[in-house]
Amino acid sequence: MGKKHISAKEKIDRTKQYDIKEAVELVKQSAHAKFDESVDMALNLGVDPRKSDQIVRGSVVLPHGLGKKIRVLVFAKGEKAAEARDAGADYVGAEDLAEKIQAGWLDFDKVVATPDIMGVVGRLGKILGPRGLMPNPKSGTVTFDIAKAVRDISAGRADYRTDKGGVVHVSIGKVSFDSEKLIDNARTVVKAVEKAKPSSSKGKYLKKISISSTMGVGIPVNVSSIS
Repeated sequence: MGKKHISAKEKIDRTKQYDIKEAVELVKQSAHAKFDESVDMALNLGVDPRKSDQIVRGSVVLPHGLGKKIRVLVFAKGEKAAEARDAGADYVGAEDLAEKIQAGWLDFDKVVATPDIMGVVGRLGKILGPRGLMPNPKSGTVTFDIAKAVRDISAGRADYRTDKGGVVHVSIGKVSFDSEKLIDNARTVVKAVEKAKPSSSKGKYLKKISISSTMGVGIPVNVSSIS
């Protein structure tokens, strides 16, 4: 670890749960990279991700966006392709885009598809799936309402899904954001995740929350200060 990372780590009391306002300030103060780091939030949930009915996934439009340009690729034809272009999609196509992706092209951040094109997209599962780019109806990325999906993503829609350990990881903005904007975004994510609680989940649902910058250390957050 570098001196700056060690210095930042020494500021954090890992046994303490910080109020969200104090945690955000610590993230901003301890960020030391030369680029504008993202601020990421991890939510440890009381679910068993091995059970399909306890996988928590969804998307939420952050009130202050993500602070970065999102390159949106859309699989669609005809009128829906035109709708995607009008809404601001960066790449629109069908078989032609599938061939480019199969050849190794991956210069995009999000993928949206109309249901009738999923036969084409399905063949890309081994490429898009491991990268978290595969369109899915539950996350709103397989839809005929292409224009809304493109606009939401461009405005700063954050997608989330529990990993194998039952943890949701999601970006809530950039270190350069005002503290209040980061707090608003964080609260919006927490509300969305709480709303997505599986009915089969028993006991405490929101167990732990922490936030960190891209290169920084995790800061424990008092759940009651944000939920």
